Amino acid sequence: MENSIAQLKNVRLIYHEPHAETLAIDDISLTIGKGEFAAIVGPSGCGKTTLLSMLAGILAPSSGEVEVLGKRLYSDKPSRGMMVNNGSGTGYMLQRDNLLDWRTIEDNVLLGLEIKHMLNSDTRQYARELLLRYGLGEFMKLYPRQLSGGMRQKVALIRTLVFRPSLLLLDEPFSALDFQTRLLLADEVSSIIRSEGCTAILVTHDISEAISMCDRVMVLTARPAVMRSEIDIELTGDTPLDRRNDPHFKDYFNTVWKEMMKNEEFN
Repeated sequence: MENSIAQLKNVRLIYHEPHAETLAIDDISLTIGKGEFAAIVGPSGCGKTTLLSMLAGILAPSSGEVEVLGKRLYSDKPSRGMMVNNGSGTGYMLQRDNLLDWRTIEDNVLLGLEIKHMLNSDTRQYARELLLRYGLGEFMKLYPRQLSGGMRQKVALIRTLVFRPSLLLLDEPFSALDFQTRLLLADEVSSIIRSEGCTAILVTHDISEAISMCDRVMVLTARPAVMRSEIDIELTGDTPLDRRNDPHFKDYFNTVWKEMMKNEEFN
């Protein structure tokens, strides 16, 4: 794919234990194009988050190649597990917001910049602009305990975006939220990601969420995970909520569901 942002090439992952080896991921290849919003779905424990960790440059495959933003992170050619680049330019948003209760919202957003010695007048101003742009300006001096779960996740997203990542990895960012908040936040997060021009990969167990937010859904099998199918999504609507009203939405849902149900260990 031209203008690819991230690639996995024939990656395998074997967990080594004292008395056994477990094949977790078996020969998975995928390519994410610039500006694409893709989703990865599959059974619990199949390795969805593991793939994100490889793309983030924090986990090496046992074999295969990982390339992000034109740089090779890991390769077994010429040396297995060789790390060539540290994955800069990639933002990783986890399931939990991990906000520090004793820091204000603004200070939580600035924390990563402080840790990486990147906090200056320009980055501080950009952080404030993001908070203002996405409706959190009046909450900057409040503390996490004073915000709803959905607003806390927005803060976590802005804390990630403040680095201006070209690739954004989202690991079930809405899983701890109630259904209504989840729907509304999916709309906001999708809008923010597309407005900021990010390429994004979403890991989720929610098929409807994957279809409504993303341009492509990749379905993994149960462990050892292989790529079962890739489904391009074409729906009308400017937001995930709008896209759920497209008459073809249910057809995509049924297609992904059938692929998921082929997994004997689906749960």
